[in-house]
Amino acid sequence: QLHVVESGGGLVQPGDSLRLSCTAPGRTLYGYTVAWFRQAPGKEREFVAAIRWNGGILYYGDSVKGRFTISRDNAKTTVYLQMNSLKPEDTALYSCAADSRLIAGLIRNGDHYDYWGQGTQVTVSS
Repeated sequence: QLHVVESGGGLVQPGDSLRLSCTAPGRTLYGYTVAWFRQAPGKEREFVAAIRWNGGILYYGDSVKGRFTISRDNAKTTVYLQMNSLKPEDTALYSCAADSRLIAGLIRNGDHYDYWGQGTQVTVSS
């Protein structure tokens, strides 16, 4: 069992930046595929970004490509989501998910992740 915790959300203005963190307290994330998903009220869950620990392959959703960056720390305990040039449409609950057995073709599908955090709210508003 892996307990995943997100942090870093908040209220920002359009154009601002924010960095989210995803950790598994007391555990390493080595060997897991870790992803960020988001869900706004009344909308479906949307894939944001993912990183495969083996090889560090990165994946991004089309709506955030070029603005968001996913990365990991060398200690293998934290995955970050750096969000730049934030827009009001980025407002959502951002959740971190992890799984150790995903194949590449399933990475963008949240239904295949075993471990989820509670989420952190990001609100972009002037």
